[in-house]
Amino acid sequence: MDPTTQAFVAALLGALVAGGAMLAWHLSDRQQRVYRVPEEPLLPEGVAAVLSVLRSSAVVVDESDAVVKASAPAYAMGFVRGTTLLSDQLGELIRQVRRDGQIRETELIVPRAAGTPRHVTARVAPLGSRLVLALVEDRTRERQVDAVRRDFVANVSHELKTPVGAMRLLAEAVQDAADDPDAVYRFASRMLTESDRLSRLIQQIIELSRLQGDEPLDSPVPVSIDDVVASAVDFVDMNASAKDIQVIAEGEAGLKVLGSEKQVGAAVSNLVANAVAYSEPNSRVVVTRKRVGPNVEISVIDQGIGIPQAEVERIFERFYRVDPARHRSTGGTGLGLSIVKHVAATHGGEVRVWSVEGQGSTFTLLLPQHPHHEADGPYLRLAPIASTPEAPAGRANDQEEA
Repeated sequence: MDPTTQAFVAALLGALVAGGAMLAWHLSDRQQRVYRVPEEPLLPEGVAAVLSVLRSSAVVVDESDAVVKASAPAYAMGFVRGTTLLSDQLGELIRQVRRDGQIRETELIVPRAAGTPRHVTARVAPLGSRLVLALVEDRTRERQVDAVRRDFVANVSHELKTPVGAMRLLAEAVQDAADDPDAVYRFASRMLTESDRLSRLIQQIIELSRLQGDEPLDSPVPVSIDDVVASAVDFVDMNASAKDIQVIAEGEAGLKVLGSEKQVGAAVSNLVANAVAYSEPNSRVVVTRKRVGPNVEISVIDQGIGIPQAEVERIFERFYRVDPARHRSTGGTGLGLSIVKHVAATHGGEVRVWSVEGQGSTFTLLLPQHPHHEADGPYLRLAPIASTPEAPAGRANDQEEA
């Protein structure tokens, strides 16, 4: 074979080898693409969408306890950070479910760095062969409501027992002193006092039970704040006169809110009565009202004994009193400020308090103004109810309810 033919054959063999190699590479690559087994998706189809709309906390973890998916409430409640499950109690429950595949449900108490522990209900179930789903419902509010109800029943029983027991003792004393007219008169007067206290307590319990739902009013009507304030001032006339306390009503005339005249009147009367009860003799109580944007602001200001700063947050609790020893002399029931708070909530408003111990307090009731109302009177200052020596204006306080 001549050299030219040899070179041609060699070149042909080289081309065939190269072509075969390229063909083999392409075939291998195609086989890898065609026959590669696709990975199973980590989350079943639709699970992520469902978790995103759940109001409860939802957490999905894999076989290594890493968080695959979690709902927004789970992050907000502090159960998850990144891909880490922070609750050891929940993690142990998840591991138990992974071991035997049984659905479990239990209640957990989750401590918090700030605030009271969180009470939750956890339901854990397997989700496919690799994942576990945990659903957590926050029951803290329900537990608090149950505790408040239990405390309310216990407090009502205690508060009712005191005047009822006192009346029984006084009745026995009247029997024993039947031959002493002066003693009978004294004991009978005390019985009237205790019966009045019992009547007020029962009335306020009934009123509070009607309000505690904070539900919207069925048939709201325009309520004249002038009439409400005048009634409240008249309500305390006798007690204010007995202590030489000036009760002054001032502010814009003609203001109106939409709601229940009875409820608004009860709220303002409670604030004014408390201010008088816990003010020193020869002092002032000032009741003001004015428009603040779309709202009507009613403030009761006195020069009373004030409220310690640590107690301010609790004074709206039912039966709570800052000075339990003093409420007997004032006839307080500890429910007045709770009623004020619920009236404000029912009318879409709020109640605020400013107080300094030893200087007095200001309670402000803020209620939405009647939507079709325009004030039809100027700023007025009404005459005081009780005439006393001149005294500086102060701030209002409700220690009865505190």
